[in-house]
Amino acid sequence: MTRVALIDDHESVRLGLEAACANAPATDVVFSGSTVTEYLGWRSRSRASPADVVLLDLTLGDGTTATENVLNLIGDGSSVIIHSVADRPAAVREALAAGAAGVVSKSARIDDVLSAVRTVSRGEPLNNVEWASAVEGDREFADAQLSARERDVLRLYAAGLPLKIVADRLGVAYSTAKENITRVRVKYVEVGRPAPTKVDLLRRAMEDGILAETSADAPPSDSERSK
Repeated sequence: MTRVALIDDHESVRLGLEAACANAPATDVVFSGSTVTEYLGWRSRSRASPADVVLLDLTLGDGTTATENVLNLIGDGSSVIIHSVADRPAAVREALAAGAAGVVSKSARIDDVLSAVRTVSRGEPLNNVEWASAVEGDREFADAQLSARERDVLRLYAAGLPLKIVADRLGVAYSTAKENITRVRVKYVEVGRPAPTKVDLLRRAMEDGILAETSADAPPSDSERSK
């Protein structure tokens, strides 16, 4: 069962999402409200576990910013999907940089919204037209100044290879590959795009087009992935 919280200052939007989630299998709306403060207050009073996924409107009426809302929700233990109109790419990029798992337009079909919730609840990166448009519009957002070696290590590691296999593929010591991944994480933090987990590194590699780079390296085999 995926526990979902809806935070939007438009009641009609929340009611529509509540109805859709009620009809969706394995989806439970545990909170519906207009601000992140209300949600966190409910959490404190009820001592309920954090929602697995929060559908968050980009701009709320209480004057809070996308960055602080996303950071507060992630810090509380939830994944965040921005659910908003697609005419504010700069604000969307701000939310993504703060750690939001992705963005779904309010004009999207409800099935697409529910699909996004399921994807993020599984810990998978959410990639869609809205997400791609927001990233493509700002190359500074997508540039962590990685070296060629760091890009090679990240590409193989994010593609699913264990770090030891990455080292073997590149002909370097395991400690060298590990140091490269550490430097990659530090560089992403420095540009406001932290990547503490392997899923986060996959998202960063996709954002920067690193997984799409051509290489003589063959895709990882099933035996390599299992090591």
